[in-house]
Amino acid sequence: MNAGNRDSAVFKSLGHPARLAILDALRGGEQCVCHLENVLGMRQAYLSQQLAVLKEAGLVRDRREGWNIYYFVSRPEIWVAVETVRSMPGMQIKTLLRRNTRHTHCPCPKCKPGAEQA
Repeated sequence: MNAGNRDSAVFKSLGHPARLAILDALRGGEQCVCHLENVLGMRQAYLSQQLAVLKEAGLVRDRREGWNIYYFVSRPEIWVAVETVRSMPGMQIKTLLRRNTRHTHCPCPKCKPGAEQA
């Protein structure tokens, strides 16, 4: 992918509220899909589609640990771009994050009962 296409892919990936919400959810560190499902209230299939766009743009990567796949922001400098847009006058980008929720059926360390709140 040449530099122009890479730039377009990054901007395209930032142009969707679900992908911005995913990035917000990953701001605190890596998360498994089950945790993202719970925090964002999105179905796994939809999350996978949006994560694929973020991965294609080079903004997110994943790692497998047993049954769980953890996603993390691979280009933390993207926060500068996101915060710059959010600070522009007239921009009101709502967060889609749901606070203080936990997926009790997930065995991952973030979601299992007794785990610390993210």
